[in-house]
This record gives sequence, C-alpha cells and structure tokens, in this order.
Amino acid sequence: MTTPLLLLLFLPLLAASSASASTLAVAAGATACAVVSENSTVFCAGAGGANSSLSVPAGVAQFVRFTQVASGGGAVVCGIQLGGRALFCWPAAAPEQLRRVYNGPNPLSDLAVGGGAGHVAAYDPVARLIRWWRGMGRFPDQVAGVFGSVVSGDDFTCAVETISSSVRCWGPRGGAVEADFVNASVSSLSAGGSRACAVKTDGAGVICSGSGAGEGALVPRDVYVDGLAVGESHACGLRRPNRTAVCWILGGPTTTIYWPAVGTAFEFLVAGGNLTCGLVSSNFSLMCWSTDGSVAAEVNLPPILPGVCVAAGNNSSSNPCKCGVFPDSGRFCRVSGEVICNRFCDTPSPSSPPPPPSPPSPATPASRRGVSKWWIAFAVVGAVGCFAGICSIIYCLVFGFCSHKKIHNSVQPNLTAGNNTTTAAAAAIGSGGPSPYGSPNGSLGRLRRQLSRVMTRQRSGPSSFKDPAEEFPFSQLAAATRDFSPEFKIGEGSFGTVYRGKLADGREVAIKRGGGRKFQEKETAFRSELAFLSRLHHKHLVGFVGYCEENDERLLVYEFMKNGALYDHLHPKPSSSPATAPPLSPVATSWKLRIKILLDASRGIDYLHSYAVPPIIHRDIKSSNILIDSSWTARVSDFGLSLMGTAAPAPEAMKAAGTVGYMDPEYYGLHHLTVKSDVYGFGVVMLEVLTGKRAIFKEAEGGSPVSVVDYAVPSIVAGELAKVLDGRAPEPAPHEAEAVELVAYTAVHCVRLEGKDRPAMADIVANLETAVALCDDGGGGGAGAGGVYGNSSSSTASLSITSMELSRLD
Repeated sequence: MTTPLLLLLFLPLLAASSASASTLAVAAGATACAVVSENSTVFCAGAGGANSSLSVPAGVAQFVRFTQVASGGGAVVCGIQLGGRALFCWPAAAPEQLRRVYNGPNPLSDLAVGGGAGHVAAYDPVARLIRWWRGMGRFPDQVAGVFGSVVSGDDFTCAVETISSSVRCWGPRGGAVEADFVNASVSSLSAGGSRACAVKTDGAGVICSGSGAGEGALVPRDVYVDGLAVGESHACGLRRPNRTAVCWILGGPTTTIYWPAVGTAFEFLVAGGNLTCGLVSSNFSLMCWSTDGSVAAEVNLPPILPGVCVAAGNNSSSNPCKCGVFPDSGRFCRVSGEVICNRFCDTPSPSSPPPPPSPPSPATPASRRGVSKWWIAFAVVGAVGCFAGICSIIYCLVFGFCSHKKIHNSVQPNLTAGNNTTTAAAAAIGSGGPSPYGSPNGSLGRLRRQLSRVMTRQRSGPSSFKDPAEEFPFSQLAAATRDFSPEFKIGEGSFGTVYRGKLADGREVAIKRGGGRKFQEKETAFRSELAFLSRLHHKHLVGFVGYCEENDERLLVYEFMKNGALYDHLHPKPSSSPATAPPLSPVATSWKLRIKILLDASRGIDYLHSYAVPPIIHRDIKSSNILIDSSWTARVSDFGLSLMGTAAPAPEAMKAAGTVGYMDPEYYGLHHLTVKSDVYGFGVVMLEVLTGKRAIFKEAEGGSPVSVVDYAVPSIVAGELAKVLDGRAPEPAPHEAEAVELVAYTAVHCVRLEGKDRPAMADIVANLETAVALCDDGGGGGAGAGGVYGNSSSSTASLSITSMELSRLD
C-alpha cells in the first residue's frame, strides 16, 4: 500500500506545470513564440535581427487560446490549448499552418519539443503517463509514472521522477544523457541540443550531462531552481537574489561565463539553438541574445503571460504553488480558479506591469549607455519625422487647397467644359480630353479625397487580439439545419456547401460544411479560412461566429446575411413565367445602392490589403463572395483561398486558384500574385454591377462565351458607356450620371493587364466615396436635355479626386 499512498500524496503536485512548462518558446530561424497576456493567443516574431525568419510579429490561429508553448530550437513549435485537452503544432517560419496532433480526453502538461526531427512529448497527469508524438518509432508511445519537469533535446526526452528526484531519459540518446545523472538528486531539468542540465536539490549548483559535456560542470552555484535554460552549446540561469541572467559555454575546453543583460531582472529564461530569451520582470517584454556575445535586445512582441496558469488548490495541503501565488494572477488566467505560481520564494514578483512593452530599466552604467543610445536614435528620427510632417502639412495647405493649379488624374476622366460633343474616353484618359459629365470644384475634390482617406483609416481597426471564436458540437449545427436538409442549402464556397441555420439561442447563422474532397484538402481549406476569419474584424468583412471540428467533420459558422450575395441580385434565376417572376431587387433599380455596395466591398478589401498585419490577398474576389446584410451593407466573404503577404510569386508547381472570369491574367499566366490580383477581380465585379452581365456570358443562344471585360471596356473607352449599361436599371438621373461614369473609368483601370498599372484599393475607395457623394448631392453635370449620354453641362473645373500612379498626364 505504500506506493499508492505516495502517489496520492503527490497528486496535488501533478496539477501544476513544472519549471519546464513555459509560455515562451525559441525555435529555428531565430524565432520566438509566446503566449501574450492580453488574450492568451500566441504570437511569433524574429528574435535574432537580420537572421530572423519573421520580420514582423505573426499571430498563430487567433481562434485558439494557449496555456503553454515549446520548441527546443527546432523547426517546429507546439502549444497546449487552454484547458490542456488539445495540442497543436506549426512550422516556426509559417505560424498560420496550424495542425492539431492531440484532442483529449485528458488534459496535458509539461510540453517538450525536441530539436532535429521535432519529436513531441507531454505529461498526462490524469493517466500518469508521458506521451510522445512524431517519435517515428524512436520513442515509446507512452511511459507510466509520476513525473515532473519533462524536457527534450535532439533525439532524447528526460523527466524527473517526482518521488525519487532521479532523472530518467528515453530515445536514441536517452541512455547516454541519463548515465551522467546516476545517483544525482535534482529538482528541475532543462535541455537543448545534445545536452540536459539540472539544478541539484542540495543547492550545490548546476550539473550538465550529454555528449561533449564530459562528467558534468558545476557552474554558478547561486542559480535559482526554476531559472535554468539550455541551448545548443550553452546554458543560462537566473542568479540569486536579483534574478539577473548569467550564461556559460558547454562542452568547451574551458568554462566561459558572461552576463548578457546586466541589471535586468527576468521571470524566466528559454533557450533554443544559440539563442536565449528572457521575460523581463518589469514589463513582461521579451529580450533575447545569442552566444556570439551580442548585447541583449528587445523583441517586438506584445506583453507575455508571466507563467503557466494552473488550478489552485482548495486548501494549503493541495496548493500547487510552493512559493506562493504570482501577484494579480486573476488578471492573467482565463479559467476561473486558476493561478500562476511564483517561481521564486525569496524575492517578490511585480504586481502589475504597464500594458505596453517598454525597454527594461537597467541598473548599471554600462546598461544605461546602451539604452540611452536607443533613445537618442529614437529622438533624432522622431524629430526628423515631425519636421517632415509639418512641412508636408504646410505644402498641402499652400499648394493643395490654396492653389488652382490643375492636378491630373489618370484613373478619372478629366472633366472640363463641354460643347455638347462626346469625345472618346481614351482621349479623356490619355490626353486630358473633355468628358460628357460635369464635376465639382477641383479643390473640393481634393478635400474629399483627403477626408475620405482619414475616415477610411478611422474605420479600419486592428486585426489582432480578436476574441476567440466559439466551438460548436456537430450535433448542434446538424439540429440547426435539420440534418443539413437540401431546403436549407443557400450556396457553395471554396471550402464547402453553405446552409442556413437557426441556433438554439435564436441566432440565425450561415453554416459552411466541408465535403466533396479528400480529407487533407478539406482540412487545409478549413484551417486556412479559420485562421483568417478569426484574426480579422471589420464592418465590411463577413462576421465569423465559430467553428466545429469533430471526427472528420469541418464546419464554419458565420453571421447570416439576410439579403444574400450581390451575384444573386445582379443575375437572378429566370422565372418560368412572368406571372411568377419575383419583384425586382432594390439593387436592380437603384444606381446609388449599386455604387454603395461596391464602396462597402472596396473598404473591406482595402482593410485586408492595408490594415491587416500581415496584409492578406483574398484571391477569390467575385460578386458571389460579396454578401449583403439586412441593412443592405455589403461584406466580403470566403477566405478559403486567401494568402498572407503583399506579393507572393507562386511556384510553377502550384496551380493558380480563383474563379474563371475574375482571375488576374498576370496571376494565372505568370504565377505572379500580388494585392493587385484582388484589384483585377474587383474591377470585374464593378463591370458586372454596371452592365448586369456575368463575368463570363453568352451574348446569344449557342454563341461563344464572352468576358464582361472584353464586352464593356471597349465601349467605355470609346465614350459609349450607355451601350453597355444594365438595361434593367433606370436611366441614371443627372446627378447620378457622373457617378456612374466615375465607376466605369475606375473599373477600366482596375482590369488593366499589368498589375503595376492598376490602382491601389485605397484609391478605389476614394473614387467610390466620391461617386456615392455625387449620387447624394443631386447636383453637378449630367445628361443633356435629351437625356442621352454624350451631352454635358458641367462646371469648368477638373475633377481631380485621386492620383493612382498610373500613366501621368503632361
């Protein structure tokens, strides 16, 4: 009965993650990934200057909250989901490529990832097992026992037996590593490369083992038990009593000791490869340094969770925190009743750091000199920037608003006084010829442009730190759609079939169910769209509610858009008889509403290109992916094909993705993908709105397919816009005619063959805002008395709303 009683005695300790568990991981490519304190999501960023693989911070599946992460310096990073019942892994260089490797039922703790092939180990405290994944037969599937401090290196995993304080190791190198810990009693482990190190329970210092470490090195004796980190060929620890970092080289002929961040106190350290990172106690920012002697530098990441949250005990005997609870733990832990344990018994931790990360407060003259240089550089750059900004404002005021100098605009037809004669639109574009419609004063146009830019930026908020999505059981979504009855089907997307549903709480939703493809393809599309939807939030992007992943089922849940897709309003299904034909859609009968829907969609796409971090290329902009809610507000949907980055040359082996008729010729012909590929697709949508024609259509029964680009652009360029306008819509009123023409000329520029000649989405937004304003004004030039396109009674000022950096006018 002795062993079971001892196990019961140690069970309270199993709920707590040991010192090896961390909210920070260091991976290959000098990349640091951390659980941020604001919402427990994970962000990764370059931590090694020019050698870093990620130049800007990247979110990892913002729909998932994590409790801890690990890497081991390899190419793979893994994290345990909040609650412990799911384990995810992703490539360090591509955080968006998330894969789940474990899904319950028991929670996990003490996550460890090895370098090299990247084997993954974690402790299951309920079943009292160490489990392995990606072991490729080199590790056992599981090992029973009561363990703490699970760590992994290259081809080995070690853990401390809780009862005996002895070290046990597994894997191809496990025996050699374990041999140097025989008869040693240790309290915690750390590992990296081919070595493991431990802090001895008798306080005699640190002992290291593994290839190249000889019989162990006793180096500094004043290192905290929970403050050790081991890299490829070095180790670092936190010294008593001030928690500053000390590092030393492993396996060399002599022991070299160095202090990378003199005067800076840390909560904990994590190492990987030749890089070490520490969480700064004063503000929970991240500082990293390498073994080449470089000075510790701050990493561009949000404030980091100061420790792993664990279940608090009900009484003193079951309290998992031997050194007490970290101050203000409730502010960090998302699960009720969980706390962060204080790692240090003899020194207090900060009670509440300031929200934004800031440089650590040094305590020595040498450190102060390093910080002062940064502040001096910052002050110089700031002063230059302020001076340039003031000069720019003065220039705009003097030469923008006060001057009547003509400003040319290549997208927009140059609208001057007419003599009731229509010149070709090509002349208007290329040589400043007259336009058939009037325009407001040029200065007013410029003011509209500048104000619209400011308003667009105010409307576009950050994409990070969105609340995580709701996870639904499959049974609930099946009930909402009556087992996905065909009568509830409302469309198809890049990921699967879309159904209308009503949840038990009364919410109407659209449910997209993956299917009709190989599981891996479905999983990839599901992960892609889930990753994008969960990190984006904007008025003109489809509202994301949640998701379901159960067995082979993959479903996405969105807000229900009552008025369907723009495509359905422009191209309604033909009725069998006039008597049963539905009434015309408001979109079909209102030019103002058509342009307003285009404006809404353009704002959503501009948000993806200009404000999401990193920028996002949608890759499938089309009228069926522009949805309309009950208030006739348009939103962009379907991110199953989206990619991150402003420009992405596609490999020859990768097929271009998108929809025929909307795809950028540069993309599917040359495999050159940029944000201008979305601009081309949106230009096709604009032509659809103007003409009422599908992207690809047949002019007559049995005729050849024609693209709306080939159909509409020649007429618009020839000044014969009236020939291609949708005949179902009423003739534009005088104040709408100019707006319709502005949309037409903008569309022509959007569908130019070369991406460099197309406008940016921000400029398209500005033009469409002007077009909507023209519809509201009820003034300006328009058709002549006969109401035929080609006449003009406009003002004499040029309409200069924006410059899209296309062909310049002389």
